[in-house]
Amino acid sequence: MIYLELLWRFFRIGFFTVGGGYAMLPLMQQEIELNQWITQQEFIDIIAIAEMTPGPISINAATFIGYRVAGVFGSIVTTTAIILPSLLIILALSQVLEKHREHPLTRSIFAGIRPVVAGLILSAAWFIAATVIFPQGIEELTLASFDYASVIIALIVFVLITKYKVDPIKIIIGAGILGLVIF
Repeated sequence: MIYLELLWRFFRIGFFTVGGGYAMLPLMQQEIELNQWITQQEFIDIIAIAEMTPGPISINAATFIGYRVAGVFGSIVTTTAIILPSLLIILALSQVLEKHREHPLTRSIFAGIRPVVAGLILSAAWFIAATVIFPQGIEELTLASFDYASVIIALIVFVLITKYKVDPIKIIIGAGILGLVIF
């Protein structure tokens, strides 16, 4: 039954991912590839939509994937499943962590987790960038397969956000308008 499969897969993603929404994306990608629920392009589109909508990207992406795979009830199942592990763990650990926040063991655990989270986020960024820059697939590394317009737009957005501190909402709206004109 698809609902139980979605529940199990997204519960696992929520349980085994530390570091927030972007860290969950590689695990979502793996599950999508394994189960062939949606195409890679649909996943990229879902990530773009999830990023533009209010709320955490992982929850939004899970909701959209659940809807795409199994309709409204599928979106309810995936959203609940991805949130539930964090809720249960935080409820169980909040008092312990608050009490032992400054303990060297606690600091060591979090120091070990941080680079893993950075790696997961970089993995998600690489997947998204490779899919946008090489729409025909990374196996086709030719100049003809390189999407120059997307690279230029991505670099402009990067500079606008990092150097000029432009509001990301304005950039998203502008990018949507630019996309209508260019693509």
